[in-house]
Amino acid sequence: MGVNQSVSFPPVTGPHLVGCGDVMEGQSPEGSFFRLFYPCQAAEDATEQPLWIPRYEYCTGLADYLHVNKRWGGLLFNLAMGSSRLPVSWNGPFKTKDSGYPLIIFSHGLGAFRTLYSAFCMELASHGFVVAVSEHRDGSAATTCFCKQAPEERQPTNELLEEEWIPYRQLKKEEKEFHVRNCQVHQRVKECTQVLKILQKVTSGQTVLNILPGGLDLMTLKGSIDMSCVAVMGHSFGGATAILALAKETQFRGSVHRSQTDFAFVSEHWIGKFFSTDTRGSLDPYEGQEVVVRAMLAFLQKHLDLKENYDQWNNLIEGIGPSLIPGAPHHLSSL
Repeated sequence: MGVNQSVSFPPVTGPHLVGCGDVMEGQSPEGSFFRLFYPCQAAEDATEQPLWIPRYEYCTGLADYLHVNKRWGGLLFNLAMGSSRLPVSWNGPFKTKDSGYPLIIFSHGLGAFRTLYSAFCMELASHGFVVAVSEHRDGSAATTCFCKQAPEERQPTNELLEEEWIPYRQLKKEEKEFHVRNCQVHQRVKECTQVLKILQKVTSGQTVLNILPGGLDLMTLKGSIDMSCVAVMGHSFGGATAILALAKETQFRGSVHRSQTDFAFVSEHWIGKFFSTDTRGSLDPYEGQEVVVRAMLAFLQKHLDLKENYDQWNNLIEGIGPSLIPGAPHHLSSL
């Protein structure tokens, strides 16, 4: 556990409270692992707020990705960030909607994982979206895991499943990066499509088993996702994943490339030096989040045919507005 809240998440601005939970389907690397952010009801009793970095293994994974000593880097990252919590309701009661909420599948960047875009995902969920963040098992995550059947000798102690961790795949000197990344991006698209199919089954009332102990009850989502309004998004390598997914899966109706992780909200803290805060520019990250979310909502309304008032920010997708780069490309009107 850490000693303070080193990440100051911006408050959500939408009308909905936000819940989140984890889902793991299948007992092999070919299954799915994702975090779901969604509009939720107010709970009668106080609910748990989940940790931003859910396990110590992710701290050592970040250290390994950044070429920092895993032992000491993991300890330092855990000390700095291990106690930061998300202002959401963990497995909170899903807020049903007869017409269903639009769905966004999100793909993380290299060296990231399913919780590093929580500020952005919480904001979208507060505006009435269900957001599923896939944690990729292609070796591009800082680390990830899957659960498999435990050996028979462990089963009498109720350890029916055991974790197996997948580390970040560092490139070897003799490898061509394109060949490695090309294989990875195709696997990532397959994983995003699997998440889409799982949520499609759940929405139609089919049973999908979440094998995580204390995991989100997927049956509560029945009938509450509008599968005709589905977009795919990503950050960095996840942006490439989103573009390829849009080309390969006809159910995706729009694609957005996100360019900021939660590390933008690391407060003035020594840990921020590890995450290139000196190269992120002078724009206040909270202002940047606001501009990007508004532009994204306007884009989603246009391409998902949403009946909201997000078109009030159409000027942003035309490249007009505060904090935007002057002389942005003129072809933006075709977005």
